[in-house]
Amino acid sequence: MLPTVSKGRSSSSTSRSNPMFFQYLRRIVKWQQMDVEYTFWQMLHLCTSPKVVYQHTKYHKQTKNQWARDDPAFVVICSILLMVATLAYCAAYDHSAAHAVYVVISVLLFHFLITGVVIATSCWFLTNSYLREEAPFNSHVVEQRVEWLYAFDVHCNSFFPIFVLLYVMHYFLSPLLVAHGFIPMLLSNLLFMAAASYYHYLNFLGYDVLPFLERTTFFLYPIGAVIVLSPILILSGFNPSRYFMNLYFSQRL
Repeated sequence: MLPTVSKGRSSSSTSRSNPMFFQYLRRIVKWQQMDVEYTFWQMLHLCTSPKVVYQHTKYHKQTKNQWARDDPAFVVICSILLMVATLAYCAAYDHSAAHAVYVVISVLLFHFLITGVVIATSCWFLTNSYLREEAPFNSHVVEQRVEWLYAFDVHCNSFFPIFVLLYVMHYFLSPLLVAHGFIPMLLSNLLFMAAASYYHYLNFLGYDVLPFLERTTFFLYPIGAVIVLSPILILSGFNPSRYFMNLYFSQRL
């Protein structure tokens, strides 16, 4: 049985979240305490069998009494991989070391970390405010809340397949995708559509596994918007690959 916290003790549960967060930050600089092997196992299964990853999240709740990871290895390794991939783009399309440093920092901060903080905070607020099951009044039924760190974990999990599709695979296909013509534009839009849809699907899985949330299908709605928007972009002649590559490497395209 999962550990429970009654309504009267929910405030003490909240007060423990800050020490957990600071402990998480301290472990970022302690590489020897990170479970790197398990992190790569998660990354592999997020691309092949994501439900297995969230099944292990239930086990983590049972053993650690928290949904969020207490190991920052996933964030650290994902950041390193993202920087390496961005450096590969800079080596192929840039000619300035100073500009390459700017590109790496901006991609790491804005594509992954800052965007992740904004999305995690929005989902954390949404789930706790509107999607939690209401307990009967004056009952002693368990009251649980989505941890902010767990919301950030969900973003990180959802981001990794995007990294594989739009940073790794896109790198090798970029000579084709940035070319002029209908086929490159079509393939580019399909690749971005697949990445965005998979991101929101994993986002849905992350919150659907929490037993105290309801109406989590809300997180699937953006996939419909992506499917509707993609034909419009294709018919308008928009090539997302050329757009983002020109944004950083306009002098080489």
